[in-house]
Amino acid sequence: MVYRIDYLRENKINPITNCEYDASWIVLMLTDSHEYQQFAGSNHGCAYTVKVSRPKCENWMTVIGDFISFHEANGKNVILVMSEADYVNVQKYYSGHQYNEPFLREDEPSVLVHSTSMNSWEQIKRDGMLKCWSRLKSENAISEVSPIGAKLGDPSDISDYIMFGNGIAGEIVVNSKQKGKIVMDIDSEYLTGARLYFDAEKIARDGLLVRDGSHLKVKDVLLLHPYIIWTATWDNIGLKSQTSTPRIFTEQSDRAFRELFHK
Repeated sequence: MVYRIDYLRENKINPITNCEYDASWIVLMLTDSHEYQQFAGSNHGCAYTVKVSRPKCENWMTVIGDFISFHEANGKNVILVMSEADYVNVQKYYSGHQYNEPFLREDEPSVLVHSTSMNSWEQIKRDGMLKCWSRLKSENAISEVSPIGAKLGDPSDISDYIMFGNGIAGEIVVNSKQKGKIVMDIDSEYLTGARLYFDAEKIARDGLLVRDGSHLKVKDVLLLHPYIIWTATWDNIGLKSQTSTPRIFTEQSDRAFRELFHK
């Protein structure tokens, strides 16, 4: 169900039920902040909340449409904090779209990147596929009690998906896992792993690409072939050792990829 309200006080009391939130609830708040495009987390016991900035997020109506489409399809109760006029405009703009439509949109990247540690990359090669955290945990392939995103308050069902992106975010995750805490310093030294470059158009065309308003992701597993294009590791991008920083590893990997594939 989708509920729209004009204002939300972020605390543990759900304004729809007047009881404490449970895991079935999620919130999206449209803001006029100039400090971020999107910001997510849980404050003061409130449900997981995604804040979307109208002035900073150019495609905010698509973002909100994907958020609603994805979470409704997955049985979530959605609270939208925005005006009635904004909600009506989003519905009109998003009409005919869905969160898993099998094509790339004009503003979506043609290449998606997944970052992982070197040990995990060796296991991925043996499996011939990427697996989400939940699948790996059920197979006793990892010893982590919870994924690193839990430290940011991520909902547990995020672990059912393989996350993709472009840029430095994946290396921040790899570094944070090594350190056992969230490390946002992109110049912090860590042991580089592998950056896997995937054909986003093929993934979308086969109906595997999922958009939730915040992430591009694939549920459960993704075969390496036919989707993988190339993999960057320290020794094939010109680094002198496996030790580097998220900034350097990202920049040199992406540069090598562009030179090889002209993308």
